[in-house]
Amino acid sequence: MTANGHAAATGTASFPLIILIGPPGAGKTTVGALLATQLGVGFTDTDAVVEGVAGKPVSDIFITDGEPEFRRLEREAVAAALAGGEARDDGAGTAVAGVLGLGGGAVMDQQTQARLAGRAVVYLETGFSELAKRVGLDRARPLLIGTSPRAQLKSLLDQRLPVYDRLAWLTVGTDGREPEAIAAEIAEAVARGGLPGNGLPGDGR
Repeated sequence: MTANGHAAATGTASFPLIILIGPPGAGKTTVGALLATQLGVGFTDTDAVVEGVAGKPVSDIFITDGEPEFRRLEREAVAAALAGGEARDDGAGTAVAGVLGLGGGAVMDQQTQARLAGRAVVYLETGFSELAKRVGLDRARPLLIGTSPRAQLKSLLDQRLPVYDRLAWLTVGTDGREPEAIAAEIAEAVARGGLPGNGLPGDGR
């Protein structure tokens, strides 16, 4: 992966942009990079894009600039990534696509929800207990800083899970599974076809 959050593409693809969503700790970055390698396309992590634009980590953006500024940068990064990843002809009749990993809260933006409608969105479903272990509630995360990180995590999930469910074309469980197996399951679903089109001719958009 390069400094701007992209993994080098190794080929072209005949499927639309694959977008991974899910809560913090679901494995979007790890699974996304593995999936991109399996599919032979590039991977973009919007958190990494935001950090590149701001010149500092996400946690520092929250502390020094505030959550509204982070969300603005995030919304712009998602919009640019979606536009750049829309299926297009490479000159040989093959659509060039990729894999995109969104930050856990990106889907709460109304504009982003509209942009994700009808796309190949994959929800990495992860239970509360598993997430609590993965994110390490003793480690500082921007939205889990406070007197009760577990309660804050539960509150975030209560708000976001219905949105993840509604936007998902495919839901993949991650509890107790290795990232390679999760990526392989998504790759198999992509290979079977029937994905929503990202502006592909004949997809009704």
